[in-house]
Amino acid sequence: MDTHIDTHDELKSAHVLVVDDDHGFREQVTAYLSDRGLVAEGAAGGAEMDRMLERDRFDIVVLDLMMPGEDGLSICQRLARKPGPAVVMLSAMGEEADRIVGLELGADDYLAKPCNPRELLARLRAVLRRRRDGSPDLSASACYAFAGAQLDVTRRRLKGANGVAICLTGGEMSLLMAFVTQPNRILTRDMLLEQAHGGDAEIYDRAIDVQISRLRRKLQACVDRDLITTYRGAGYLFNATPTRL
Repeated sequence: MDTHIDTHDELKSAHVLVVDDDHGFREQVTAYLSDRGLVAEGAAGGAEMDRMLERDRFDIVVLDLMMPGEDGLSICQRLARKPGPAVVMLSAMGEEADRIVGLELGADDYLAKPCNPRELLARLRAVLRRRRDGSPDLSASACYAFAGAQLDVTRRRLKGANGVAICLTGGEMSLLMAFVTQPNRILTRDMLLEQAHGGDAEIYDRAIDVQISRLRRKLQACVDRDLITTYRGAGYLFNATPTRL
């Protein structure tokens, strides 16, 4: 029998939006999360989600992949273009390729359906914890400068000397902060998993590779050289010296 669990600090009052065209599943998940202290609401698709995001602030979106009309991948891509809620994708298609695509488009995690509500709750907690722990002390400094670019941590925005401004997803931001706070040092894949994703190696077995590739492309759009050097068999090095502003 499933019993209620204590709500961890990172989930207290967290506002969750479940976007799924399956009314029964949507109701089941929102009821389960609400019973455990979260503020959980549901939306049947992208249009309803947009209206709700304009009305309220949500910490995390649980997003189904396969929906009529605009699908989950398209919605995920839209959400990743600007600072906003974290995204956990759900899909009845458990193929690794689908999971990688979801991560490439900016999802913070990916879970196959049908899923155990307790596992979903654990994933939500982990994503929110990573977002919390991956941020530096904003009271000390909310901006960094390196290689002619500026990083606004609060807005999760990277702006290059060429005028290009790009928003980072939560996962990209956590990964970049791991590099920025330890520049000119080779960081192993396990170190990056620990620092950027809380050590969830099983859950994020390919996320580091995917996110480094995506982060590298965004950095290259703002800076005229590759700032992330790959040391095969060793790890990755951030080839710049950041300055707090």
